[in-house]
Amino acid sequence: MPLPHFLVLIVAVILGAAVTLWAAFSADAPVVVLAMVTLSAAAALHLAQDRNRDHDA
Repeated sequence: MPLPHFLVLIVAVILGAAVTLWAAFSADAPVVVLAMVTLSAAAALHLAQDRNRDHDA
């Protein structure tokens, strides 16, 4: 991946996280609810991974 694309990807992730946190705190969502949603999404992504990929190739 070329460096400019990588840097744009990093900036997009940081901006997405900032907007998400701003929206959650603007809506007065409790931090516990935000943490549970984050952990649930991480668990779903982890379980959705393809485990049959060959990493040696």
